[in-house]
Amino acid sequence: MRISSREDIERLERSLLSPEATFSDSSRGRERMEQPDPLRTCFQQDRDRILHSKSFRRLANKTQVFLAPEGDHYRTRLTHTLEVAQVSCAIARSLGLNTDLTEAIALGHDLGHTPFGHAGERALRRARALYRGIEPNTPEANDLFRHNEQSVRIVRLLEKEGQGLNLTLEVMDGMCCHTGPLRAFTPEGRIVARADRIAYITHDIDDAERAGLLSEADLPAEAREVLGCSASQRIETMIQDVVATSAQEGDIAMSERVWHAASRLRAFLYENLYEQGDAKSEEPKAERVLGELFTYYVNHMDEVPNEYKRHNDAPDVQVCDYLASMTDRYAIRVYEELNVPKGWSLR
Repeated sequence: MRISSREDIERLERSLLSPEATFSDSSRGRERMEQPDPLRTCFQQDRDRILHSKSFRRLANKTQVFLAPEGDHYRTRLTHTLEVAQVSCAIARSLGLNTDLTEAIALGHDLGHTPFGHAGERALRRARALYRGIEPNTPEANDLFRHNEQSVRIVRLLEKEGQGLNLTLEVMDGMCCHTGPLRAFTPEGRIVARADRIAYITHDIDDAERAGLLSEADLPAEAREVLGCSASQRIETMIQDVVATSAQEGDIAMSERVWHAASRLRAFLYENLYEQGDAKSEEPKAERVLGELFTYYVNHMDEVPNEYKRHNDAPDVQVCDYLASMTDRYAIRVYEELNVPKGWSLR
């Protein structure tokens, strides 16, 4: 039996991957110098560090779309993350790009999500804005918390009792640039941004159907005509389109026809599920829980765990780091301990 060294893997990358791939032996490196691993490339190390981190394990108990759903099959942040990794690697493999880098970015892209999904993200933005005397729902307030930036903050500064994971710049850039107008500097990072949208559009529909909030017939006819009439058809259509269009254009892209159909489906979900659907009926409670926890901890900083007390950070930053790390059920438990008389329960 022969042992493959890191150098063997790096040579294999050079012989098998596309010239446009991001090669492990050409990484821009880490913020702190390390001795290379004898068996794993730098991107394989990053994937493993993320996979074994506390913040990754917590994703299993963080909301994707449905808050406190009844049933065993609804997506959590962890299952969403694994689905993004699968879609991302399928695209990267077909294009001859670096699947180790792609997988590491995908596994880490949502580490910074709060409890209660985007409702929690909004709650922490609002709480910090009020604390700093900033009008909520303004561009300045919106800059106070973004889950993609928090993902990078976790792996740089908060994991491992403040040591961070010391990931490569390629992985952290892809994690930060998976959402919004940001553009990753590697094609692998740009793949994850596409795969994130493919995954949540497809699987949020599946969860909404399971909850009885939507049916296949409710979806826009023009989107179904282009993308397909089932989750598996839609994923297959979008993956194949990204692969074919990217190969033709020399960058990660979708064809105009499929992009328009996917955008129409996404707009439909925002109109009927994310912003005003029955799936969000619990959001005001979630926002109240985090808002009140924020107020409590900024006035009781001695109760914030030491791992979130970075001396150069303002109190609201430290509290935000602590609350963002919580799982849904832990946030509810802490809230009950602070607000509900012993023997009572809000559940």
